[in-house]
Amino acid sequence: MFTKILIANRGEIACRVAATARRLGVKTVAVYSEADALAKHVAACDEAVLIGPAAAKESYLLGDKIIAVALATGAQAIHPGYGFLSENSEFADACAKAGLVFIGPPASAIRAMGSKSAAKTLMEQAKVPLVPGYHGENQDADFLHKEADRIGYPVLLKASAGGGGKGMRVIENSADFKAALASCKREAISSFGDDKVLAEKYLQRPRHIEIQVFADTFGNCVYLFERDCSVQRRHQKVLEEAPAPGMTEQRRAAMGEAAVAAAKAVGYVGAGTVEFIANQDGSFYFMEMNTRLQVEHPVTEMITGTDLVEWQLRVASGEPLPLLQPQLRIHGHSIEARVYAENPEKGFLPSIGTLVHARTPEAVNFELGGSSDPASFRIDSGVREGDTISPFYDPMIAKMIVWGKDRNEALARMAQALAQYQIVGLSSNIGFLQRLIHSKAFSSADLDTGLIERNQAELFPAPAVMTLPVLALAATKLLLSECHANSSDPWASSHGWRMNSSLLRTLRFESEGDVHEVVVRYLADGWSMSGAGSEARVRLAQTEHTLSIQVGELTVSGTVVRHGEHFHVFNQGQHVELTYTDPLLHAGEAEAETGRLTAPMPGKIVALLVAAGQAVKKGEPLLIMEAMKMEHTIAAPVDGVVKELMYLVGDQVADGAQLLMFE
Repeated sequence: MFTKILIANRGEIACRVAATARRLGVKTVAVYSEADALAKHVAACDEAVLIGPAAAKESYLLGDKIIAVALATGAQAIHPGYGFLSENSEFADACAKAGLVFIGPPASAIRAMGSKSAAKTLMEQAKVPLVPGYHGENQDADFLHKEADRIGYPVLLKASAGGGGKGMRVIENSADFKAALASCKREAISSFGDDKVLAEKYLQRPRHIEIQVFADTFGNCVYLFERDCSVQRRHQKVLEEAPAPGMTEQRRAAMGEAAVAAAKAVGYVGAGTVEFIANQDGSFYFMEMNTRLQVEHPVTEMITGTDLVEWQLRVASGEPLPLLQPQLRIHGHSIEARVYAENPEKGFLPSIGTLVHARTPEAVNFELGGSSDPASFRIDSGVREGDTISPFYDPMIAKMIVWGKDRNEALARMAQALAQYQIVGLSSNIGFLQRLIHSKAFSSADLDTGLIERNQAELFPAPAVMTLPVLALAATKLLLSECHANSSDPWASSHGWRMNSSLLRTLRFESEGDVHEVVVRYLADGWSMSGAGSEARVRLAQTEHTLSIQVGELTVSGTVVRHGEHFHVFNQGQHVELTYTDPLLHAGEAEAETGRLTAPMPGKIVALLVAAGQAVKKGEPLLIMEAMKMEHTIAAPVDGVVKELMYLVGDQVADGAQLLMFE
């Protein structure tokens, strides 16, 4: 076993690798960018070395510099995590040349599977079933257009060197092909430095099922069963589970054996994932092989009782696989939810900001069936309260993984975990994940990659009706903060005492564009509050960890976090944000300027689709921004005329920057 390794990554995977290394007594070296100087993964390792500015291409993608750090610190091996250099064959070769062990597959295997088109040719030779399509070298736009017409629409275009949903487009008809191809190629070259694409028949209601494989240097290769990763947004996974619901033993064996055949065909060593697209009738086709550990590997660990990072370290250090195929068994069911800093209601746009408040569920809270199992819940995260989610890297906050004796128990535990997770400071997808877990389609295992699109009405309902208990929690927090702020000045007291009458105030909150007023009458032992069509006497019961109040005969408990004028109410598993309108601060405030469009997040202008003076219709694309390696189209909100463009192609823009003027 190694005595010291360097982890050439950041975030939750770097923390994950460091945790296993620490358990095995292996020292770790972290590398970090200027943006990550105070990051969690830096603190998680024994040593840490600065390697460059925030941009990944100037830090985490500098293979030569990372190898130099490994040699200087005495590391014997480099664990690449996932993303960045994890599937870079030149980096794997450079590690070997420097006398370092690359904790991953041989460079030859990475090269063989790195090109989706070449990999599919190889799989065809290995008799692994393939989806009809074109995987060749000819990248002429007209030729690819003809191939798409031949395959038949809908057609899936995807970057040959890609992954993670980047450089991928579904094209519904021939007329849209050229524009989608151009966008796909731009995104592919930005993310992978290679704009080569392949085209495939887009299957209707397919499932995304992947097989975890592992091989050693002694010729052993096993599959650790399957994961269902069908629930996706923008072709990126949201929920993953193992084993796949409805999987028969015969199909599991067939897919597992096909995955092992794929791995053996390229002389694979280490952890890898063979991804299949499966029809509802059980037929399946090879999509690609990811020559690295996957983000969703914890669900496999949960059902097999293994530590795949430990397996990686042991195999890379020359040991045989800890278990062979007859020794592997499935135990229970596991589900993983990816908690992202993003706004599902705005097309899942990534959210930038600081984690002002972050409270994660505790494993000891999971007591179902009368017993508590600490192994039933796990959270992998690379950020803490106070950390910043920047525009430079993936906006993942955490992965929550639960285990249950069966799928229903795992679903119940995931619902409980999500109800306890609290995030303030930026947008998150926690509320969306709650709706997804409870949705009829997911709870009944009616799975396919279009699940989210098929269930828009259920997953994106109208805002909930405001209630007096929620307003009362926010109002009580405000009134308490006023009392505490003025506790030392009797002339500025906010207790509301009057000699011959009681103080009457109207508090104004806004939520989801609606205004909610709470009329508060100060009483000797509390308040009388009316709002949201109700009225009740409110008494303070407790303020230690949560705010507990009596609203009439009802006791209401919740956490209320104040961030500036924003009050975040966490109550009964729900999160409601209310903005307090202070009459002193907002008096005379002018209305917002009209006739302008602003950037929804920091990014770069990659295409201008209109010119000054041009008439546009509502919904017509105006320009394309790139942020976090994904393209976002800014469309006209109404019919009008473009008056002025504020930026050129290639310009960087800040969040909220005015992009153009129109009338």
